[in-house]
Amino acid sequence: MQIVHVHVHVKPEFVEAFRAATLENARNSVQEPGVVRFDVIQQEDDPTRFILVEIYRDDEAPAAHKATAHYALWRDQVAGMMAEPRSSVRYRAVFPEPAGWELPR
Repeated sequence: MQIVHVHVHVKPEFVEAFRAATLENARNSVQEPGVVRFDVIQQEDDPTRFILVEIYRDDEAPAAHKATAHYALWRDQVAGMMAEPRSSVRYRAVFPEPAGWELPR
């Protein structure tokens, strides 16, 4: 199981357009067999900052996600909306232990 937090800082004039494009990407992403969760969260005290919390079943699933048409569309739509390049941090689940998890699907 791989967990990725994607940190995004959006130009203020693009917050709503970014939200719309990102929600469409998230709705499609959760339909992928390798995606366990795809959460979109927005910072309360600075609405120009978002984190995408992506949880994948295995190490191959992030690459499969990036090969989808909906990801390519999202990437191209939001490229000019960024106030700075997005960054990501990868995590591994520690607790509860992933081997004991009952994954949906």
